[in-house]
Amino acid sequence: MYGILVDVTKCIACERCALACTQSNKLDVWQADEDRAITADGLSEHRLLTVLQVGDGRFARKSCMHCLHPSCVSACMVGGLTKTPAGPVLYDRSKCIGCRYCMLACPFHVPRYQWDKTFPYLAKCDMCADRLARNQLPACVEACPQKALKLGDRDQLLAEARTLIRRDPSHYVNRIWGEQEFGGTSVMYISDVDLAVLGWPEKAPVAIPTLTEPLVHKTPFIGLSVAVGLVGLNWIVKRRNELAAHPEQNSRSHEDPDDYDE
Repeated sequence: MYGILVDVTKCIACERCALACTQSNKLDVWQADEDRAITADGLSEHRLLTVLQVGDGRFARKSCMHCLHPSCVSACMVGGLTKTPAGPVLYDRSKCIGCRYCMLACPFHVPRYQWDKTFPYLAKCDMCADRLARNQLPACVEACPQKALKLGDRDQLLAEARTLIRRDPSHYVNRIWGEQEFGGTSVMYISDVDLAVLGWPEKAPVAIPTLTEPLVHKTPFIGLSVAVGLVGLNWIVKRRNELAAHPEQNSRSHEDPDDYDE
């Protein structure tokens, strides 16, 4: 399984990774720059990767983390999001019904919606899955001049990260962000500062799907129950309106049957 290791100590905030991502996905570069200034974290439907300041003189990229057990996948009732064996979490717009449950489920608040489109879809990084299929590096990794991003086998990247931390403990915090948090992610970080700004928790919580899947699995039954209730309520209201419109029929239905024995 592919993974990306981000070394925050090497990032110089040149944002070439963000530009390469925008160009590779054929998005509007001008609009991406505009969104960088007006959105809280710089991400938008036009900008799938951003660079944020995470500490004094420290910067790091933020995009889809491609979780090992994605909460967005577990929240999608129609299979519009899938975790592939290669690592990327992919989005199939042909299946999307626009419920935006994935946006609510993501612990990093990454998926964005095309609010300015008449027929909107979801927008998120796909780790350049098409490039991976051609044995090419993701656009962001290829564009980084400082080699702060590295693509490789996730397990090998974890081993490399542990070695770097062990060799220079004064240079890195003794933590690999993404190793265990939310069940683990395919995009991981090593750093000399805390990365809470990117959405990482202080501790490694359980994978969110263990919390979301029970509710998602019950959603169709909840929806069916609500629908049946609404149909029943509609019949009652309609019947009451009919009786109110024809009071003589209602009165006759309550007459004593003995009155007709004469």
